[in-house]
Amino acid sequence: MRVYCDFDGTITCQDTTDQVLTQRAAPQWMDIEAQWSRDEITAAECMRRQIALIDTDEAALDAVLDACELRPGFVEFANWCDSEAITLTIVSDGVDRFIRRILTRNGLAHLPVISNRLALEGAAYRLEQPFARAGCAAGSGVCKCAVVGEAAGDGPMVFIGDGRSDFCVSGRADILFARDRLAGYARERKQFFTPFDTFDDIRLALASLHAQRQIA
Repeated sequence: MRVYCDFDGTITCQDTTDQVLTQRAAPQWMDIEAQWSRDEITAAECMRRQIALIDTDEAALDAVLDACELRPGFVEFANWCDSEAITLTIVSDGVDRFIRRILTRNGLAHLPVISNRLALEGAAYRLEQPFARAGCAAGSGVCKCAVVGEAAGDGPMVFIGDGRSDFCVSGRADILFARDRLAGYARERKQFFTPFDTFDDIRLALASLHAQRQIA
């Protein structure tokens, strides 16, 4: 079994990038968001342009990130995966700097993270997107389908997510846990999924399945 999990709005209670943009970016970020919502630009372009509007006060950025909370049960879920030798990988169209700050604060710095990368260029931030792929159905800076498809592993592939960047990859999951927009998308496609409120729900469901597989 291998587990892939979205970050913003899934592992965290809020969308971390939206929190940073709301509090630390020039207001033009909302106009760029509206262009993306109207499908005038891709998600990848939207993120690049928005990140460039964030001021580079590191202490102020950290203060925003330190106010972001993990969804209940995630620390216990990550520890359970470690104890069962199950690989848990965070795959996010968010920003590595944001994700790493929050994970480290919660004792989870060891978790592998695949995401966009924040770089400082002169007096402004720049977003690097090494996991973007031409033709990505989601148009994201991180093509989650490519990430999952390139990874080898035994047993079922579990995906956990909540939003638009998870739509395409959700169809590749053997076991899908979904909430919010992803749950609605799966429902429309008549794809079986398990809804969740906390990671305790996911841990208990996977623990039961994992025990059955070991017995079998």
